[in-house]
Amino acid sequence: QVQVVESGGGSVQAGGSLRLSCTASALTFDDYTMGWFRQAPGKEREGVSCISWSGSTTYYADSVQGRFTLSRDSAKNTLYLEMNSLKPEDTAMYYCAARPSAGGTWSTARTYNYWGQGTQVTVSS
Repeated sequence: QVQVVESGGGSVQAGGSLRLSCTASALTFDDYTMGWFRQAPGKEREGVSCISWSGSTTYYADSVQGRFTLSRDSAKNTLYLEMNSLKPEDTAMYYCAARPSAGGTWSTARTYNYWGQGTQVTVSS
């Protein structure tokens, strides 16, 4: 059974940093594009970032471009999201997701097959 598990969330002040991790088990990690989404209360889930199966291509939402960095370690089946210069508007539940490599628009949540339970990120001003 595929499991996707996020960790690393927490509470920080504006301008601070956090690193989220996501591990995936029972799937061939290198066959999957991996992504991060977030959802704030009362808002729709939005794509934050995505990385190709090889790690050679990354995508970022405009709102996080230049502040967040996504990477993957295939040896550890782990995905990392380095978040710097955090802002209060980054506050949300962050979800890790996996989809087959050829899956359509990276930020479309329904194209992802597997999801974690989420990790909360809270940024105070």
